[in-house]
Amino acid sequence: MRYQKPKGTADLLPEEVRHWQYITTVAQEVFNNYQYHEIRTPLFEQYEVFARSSGDSSDIVSKEMYDFADKGGRHLALRPEGTAGVVRAYVENKLFGPDHLSPYKVWYQGPMFRYERPQAGRQRQFNQIGIEAFGSDSPDLDVEVIAVALTYLQKLGLHNYRVVINTLGDPQTRKDYHQALLAYLNPLKEQLSADSQVRLEKNPLRILDSKDSKDQELVTQAPKILDYLTPEAKEHFNQVEKTLQALKINYQVDSQMVRGLDYYNHTIFEIMVQSPAFDNREMTIVAGGRYNGLVQQLGGPDVSGVGFGIGLERLLLLLENENVPLPSLAGPDIYLVTVDPASSTAVSQLLNQLRQAGISAERDYASKKVKGQFKQANRLQARFTLAIGASELESQTAQLKRMSDGRETQIDLTKIVNILKTIKAG
Repeated sequence: MRYQKPKGTADLLPEEVRHWQYITTVAQEVFNNYQYHEIRTPLFEQYEVFARSSGDSSDIVSKEMYDFADKGGRHLALRPEGTAGVVRAYVENKLFGPDHLSPYKVWYQGPMFRYERPQAGRQRQFNQIGIEAFGSDSPDLDVEVIAVALTYLQKLGLHNYRVVINTLGDPQTRKDYHQALLAYLNPLKEQLSADSQVRLEKNPLRILDSKDSKDQELVTQAPKILDYLTPEAKEHFNQVEKTLQALKINYQVDSQMVRGLDYYNHTIFEIMVQSPAFDNREMTIVAGGRYNGLVQQLGGPDVSGVGFGIGLERLLLLLENENVPLPSLAGPDIYLVTVDPASSTAVSQLLNQLRQAGISAERDYASKKVKGQFKQANRLQARFTLAIGASELESQTAQLKRMSDGRETQIDLTKIVNILKTIKAG
């Protein structure tokens, strides 16, 4: 029987993993500068953690979630996104208590799972990286979150993107807008897609996010949420715009943007890119916003939150298409060439000594001839080679060869660790 990976998953080979490690390392550096620290949560949670946070009108809950009953009959789900699990951890570990800083700022990374049609940059098992900040209602924190995302993209070498923002207002705004939207959409119910007809009963705001072309046409004349903001919600959004302008962050306001999850309120944003990597379609590579109320909904106090998520598969596709330099696998500092079989044990001893000293070293394990070993050293892009045989072991000297130009230097084998450490240090 021939086994294959499940549809919508991918094998990451060492060269690709090196790219993933790089973008994660850059993220860690950027996030740490803003005082966001890594948190790790389980790959699966109680089903209700995601159902309650995302909302049953979202595609994630209604169509895409991988959920199952375990052997104890518990209803569990593989995480479809990162925020809900982080919020659950924040509540369960009482990170809102007096012993913890506020805002409490974390970042996360790892695989997520959604049952959807696989395509470029979108898999059923995909990887996401994001940040969350809890405990502050300040609109300036909303802007900080956007600034973190932009700093990260710029650090990776991306500059051609579009920042789009909107506000979903406070509860009173949502209530007033909900009524206005129903009044507009109810007479059009029969013209809406089947999904939107269901959403009309559960959450009409989600119709604005419909991908159906007919729905999109119908909502162009729908009321705009910006016309229903309470004075408090308007003041919050005005401060967001003021701070964005002060930081010289270019942005556009899209009053029809609602995001795909039900927990958002006040500021929401997307960072979008049009690239041949996505068949020249404009795609969202960063998305997030404020979600006051979600902590309380999952059993905690009335503590606010704000954050974003980035799909790493999509980000890597973009980086590769934009020819952004990505690191390759590093070759060994030195390759030890075994001149004769009798010297093999001594080569292993020296190899181990070098590795224990923090020097990347390699040797032949396939009984290749000396010429074949030098070819292997070239393929591995070793910086140096050192041929060791009976005469070298007897004299405790050998020729260290620099592979970039072939220059050879006789060295004392008893001092090779210090010599290579000096070379690595520059």
